[in-house]
Amino acid sequence: MENENLYTFENPEYRKTYWHTCSHIMAQAVKRLWPEVQLAIGPAIEEGWYYDFDAPFSFTPDHLAQIEAEMKKICKERVRLERSEKPRAEAIAYMESMNEPYKVELIQDLPEDAIISFYTQGEFTDLCAGPHLDHTGRVKHNGFKLTKSCGAYWRGDSNRKMLQRIYGIGFPSKEELDVYLEKQAEALKRDHNKLGRELEFFTTVEEIGQGLPILLPKGARVIQTLQRWVEDEEQKRGYLLTKTPLMAKSDLYKISGHWDHYLDGMFVLGDPIDETKECFALRPMTCPFQYQVYLNRARSYRDLPMRLGETSTLFRNEDSGEMHGLIRVRQFTISEGHLVLRPDQLEEEFRGCLELAKYCLETVGMLENCSFRFSQWDPARAGIKYEGTAEQWEEAQRVMGEILDNLGVEYEIGIDEAAFYGPKLDIQYKNVFGKEDTIVTIQIDMLLAQKFGMEYTDADGQKKTPYIIHRTSLGCYERTLAYLIERYAGALPLWMMPTQVKVLPITDRAHECAKELVAKLESAGIHAESDCRSEKLGYKIREAQLQKIPYMLVIGDRDMENGTVSVRTRKGEDLGAMTADEFMAKCLMEIATKSKEV
Repeated sequence: MENENLYTFENPEYRKTYWHTCSHIMAQAVKRLWPEVQLAIGPAIEEGWYYDFDAPFSFTPDHLAQIEAEMKKICKERVRLERSEKPRAEAIAYMESMNEPYKVELIQDLPEDAIISFYTQGEFTDLCAGPHLDHTGRVKHNGFKLTKSCGAYWRGDSNRKMLQRIYGIGFPSKEELDVYLEKQAEALKRDHNKLGRELEFFTTVEEIGQGLPILLPKGARVIQTLQRWVEDEEQKRGYLLTKTPLMAKSDLYKISGHWDHYLDGMFVLGDPIDETKECFALRPMTCPFQYQVYLNRARSYRDLPMRLGETSTLFRNEDSGEMHGLIRVRQFTISEGHLVLRPDQLEEEFRGCLELAKYCLETVGMLENCSFRFSQWDPARAGIKYEGTAEQWEEAQRVMGEILDNLGVEYEIGIDEAAFYGPKLDIQYKNVFGKEDTIVTIQIDMLLAQKFGMEYTDADGQKKTPYIIHRTSLGCYERTLAYLIERYAGALPLWMMPTQVKVLPITDRAHECAKELVAKLESAGIHAESDCRSEKLGYKIREAQLQKIPYMLVIGDRDMENGTVSVRTRKGEDLGAMTADEFMAKCLMEIATKSKEV
């Protein structure tokens, strides 16, 4: 770093170096307290750092408090971090003498010509490529916090030993740490994995399995609402609805290339090795299935573009350590679609895909937290991860880059993040914890049409190969539901809510009137329920508010006499008395306009 201003936390490289140094300070503290603990890896991550340990005991909150106290001492000691290098044999022998088998394995896996470097701070030395701050005093002693510990398989392999991972976060000042922790506390209140269960949107059952959530009636209703809306929007834009099988023989995936590139992520039914027997696999994507719609008969240039859409159920064998609530699961539903088109239609159709995705994300209130990434191939992995020639990839990325620039899309470039068959635009969503996930993808495919023999007769009578765009409108519905729960703290906009109105009769005399009103609301397309329990009105209102129900209609003797209802909101507002028809008109307008008011 040449300039002093680079030594600030706003600089991502400095921030990464700061957190990496924190991970070494934490590891030193652990070794001081419990010398028998063995070290694995401790990188800086998107927010903070972690370190994996092999300990003969489980780290508890009390242990984390002890580690924090020791880390503070190390910071105050201002110990210098000094880099050194060792030949391979010497490095291995040194780590063996330190009883660090995980470090030995890491060294053995390095290339023969690799530089093997270590960083030493006082009595502590760690295998590390760096970089680090010059001394431990650079880390603010009261500006960090160890946030949690959990299990983590060595090198992410479920067949290897389960280690213990400790996460931490740190800042140059205590004030910045306090602000961060306050935000995290608020985020925890919105965590869909907690809130979604409390509100009975979904649940999981051990006997069914990890990553296989059950959508309870409330969650199922929300996703049904979103699905129907997206399908209607796609139909308005000329999409043809398809419904394809949930599985296929391995032959189909071998043609597409998924068998070679994605087999580990598939649920296989049968023996994938024995070619004398039929072997099936649950589909991890819809594209090779939808291509068969195009291939059903000969096509002309007049048939293009062909826009195919489907609400697809997909299956992916996610690693157990990666799964979380509804965000990453093994079975999910997605608004998947494929456009088959002529080269001259590529920009216009890509624009249409992007506009639809942005419209959907804006309507549900998620677009403001989205960013865009142009995911490209890595030429060094040609023939390994990626199919096709360098010329094909360069042309596809050139075309996609021009389209994105023409559309005014501001994007970052992600190298080695493309699909194996082509580049893509990833729309990234940042959740309440600040973590990014891909919510929508739009991909340009220059390979699979040729693999499947997809052709069209052009105006000149010649057979030509079309382009394909792979895209989603709103992405995975389960993941979207998770983000919506967090975005709105469970209080979804009226049009999405599974129960939109709760009718609360004050007296037994009003029960029949309440039931009639519910029937009237339901017939108008408004999801309503009545609460006729013998509970006090205040209790019923508080319970409805806890359930995030947008409107409560109170019916008492005076309301029955006047033909009115007393309207309250989940925010605690009293909107006064109005007729049932007046309320219904207000409600239906909110639903029709898809208001995001909560």
